[in-house]
Amino acid sequence: MTGFPTPAGAATASTGAATLAERLGHDPAARLLIVNCDDLGSSHAANLGVYDSLRNGAATSATLMVPCPWARGAAAEYRGEDVGVHLTLNAEWDLYRWGPITQAPSLLDGDGGFPRTVADVWDHADLDEVRRECRAQIERAIFWGFDVSHLDSHMGTLQLRAEFFDVYLDLADEFRLPMRLSGASTERVVGFPFRKLAGERGVVIPDHLLHVQGVGSRAVIAGLIAELKPGVSEAYFHPAADTPELRAMSPDWEGRVDDHRFLVDEAGLRATTAASGVVLIGYRELRELMRASAPPPD
Repeated sequence: MTGFPTPAGAATASTGAATLAERLGHDPAARLLIVNCDDLGSSHAANLGVYDSLRNGAATSATLMVPCPWARGAAAEYRGEDVGVHLTLNAEWDLYRWGPITQAPSLLDGDGGFPRTVADVWDHADLDEVRRECRAQIERAIFWGFDVSHLDSHMGTLQLRAEFFDVYLDLADEFRLPMRLSGASTERVVGFPFRKLAGERGVVIPDHLLHVQGVGSRAVIAGLIAELKPGVSEAYFHPAADTPELRAMSPDWEGRVDDHRFLVDEAGLRATTAASGVVLIGYRELRELMRASAPPPD
């Protein structure tokens, strides 16, 4: 997706209300970018790549896949970085599996893990079990010591169907956490006004999402940086270290390794954003803004 119109219900300079950039203390024309690393905890290679990108590279945020085998390892290595929860209801790979921490029957497929496809989740998941599972993932991340900064949805499963989105939005409101949502132009495709609904609940969301199909974001994101619109945008990557584990488990391992290089190389994303005057921020700034604002009336 390359077009990022103003979200429905968003404040704009023309209405006299403050933009999200202004509410964060920036000029209304500022171009702010959250650089998020998805899939922390999915593997040891991901943990290495994500933390290196946060500590030594251009990444400003990450999201943890709590049900995955290396999530506890990610918690052991946590040093207070900006980390949210990548709410997970799918296990998409054939040979590498993980499943619900609540052991919810409707969230298991035939071989004991989460379903591989979004459609399978939508067709078979019990919404009460979805809610319990997602809340448990957030609570476990907090119990492990993460200062959870935001929520997003693995594979978009919670965003793209209205009844699942209700769970996603309720949890963001309950824990007072900002959330990832796609751009306003996608509301017409999805079929319901998810951005407007989030705004009505006082949930803070970035203005734009730089969408990348699949894994490996260098070419797409590098091309979009120079055209970035004013406001807060989010770009997401899947960095991982090049290890035998990664090559054995992940059919898209080359894209993950390239994401890591792009985030940590001096000539990579840092140079691209600096040349374009883009300011890097994290999700924690959005969380603090959201929690400082009075929640909307019931």
